[in-house]
Amino acid sequence: MKLTKYLIKRGAVAGIIICMTFTVNAADTYKFGLIPQQGASKLSKVWTPFFQYLDEKTNYKFQFSTARNIPTYEKRLLAGKYDFAYMSPYHYVQFQKLAGYNAFAKAKGKKLKGILVVHKDSPFKTLADLNNSEMAFPSNAFAANRVPRAILNQSDVEYDPKFVASHDSVYRNVAKGRYPAGGGVMRTYRNTSPEYRNNLRILWTSDGYTPHAFAAHPRVPQNVVEDVQRVMLDMDKDPKGKAILKSLRLKAIEAGDDVEWDDVRALNIKS
Repeated sequence: MKLTKYLIKRGAVAGIIICMTFTVNAADTYKFGLIPQQGASKLSKVWTPFFQYLDEKTNYKFQFSTARNIPTYEKRLLAGKYDFAYMSPYHYVQFQKLAGYNAFAKAKGKKLKGILVVHKDSPFKTLADLNNSEMAFPSNAFAANRVPRAILNQSDVEYDPKFVASHDSVYRNVAKGRYPAGGGVMRTYRNTSPEYRNNLRILWTSDGYTPHAFAAHPRVPQNVVEDVQRVMLDMDKDPKGKAILKSLRLKAIEAGDDVEWDDVRALNIKS
């Protein structure tokens, strides 16, 4: 009888220890949300080495997470489903206000610039010339969509926005004369097919804006955020980390502070 009680007691203690272990493990695992600009499988392939690096250099585990589309991603940000998130400048200023996410890092020495392109033979020379025109924009893009549209609105230029699936769709439609103008960014403009690019001309280039934010939900302990920030800021000093950054098209990561996104807030982009 005493032996039975002893085993039961030991079993209870063991159970408590196991529960405590699982609780600690759960507390040390953080969900890292990525904006679904590509398919989940492609995002996972590109970003998994980054999260494995964070696992290796910190005492925490990071779980890759995304969503099937932008609206679902936005709902999850609003609900605080992600502990950490990598989000566009537009999303950051929205969900810092609505869900309390705080930026702690961003791409080093990088600014986002939007462009407006027209057909190479177009008579348009200025933004005012585009008044009362139809324009193509890639859906849910910051620099290629929200930035030029905000500037057009501030310049009192009337236009009819037409939303297409991608930057390449914009360039193709403008090159073929379907729309007189459209939004993009320099990187995708340079990378688009010469068949389209050779029939386009850049009419306007925006100022540079603070890029995507690495941000943490307010429930994440500050010491955890600082540990993650420290590792990310040192990645370019380590050959392995530098290679991972290169695969993400990032030269380095630097500290970010909320006020740095005031340039995006000044655009007064509506939800």
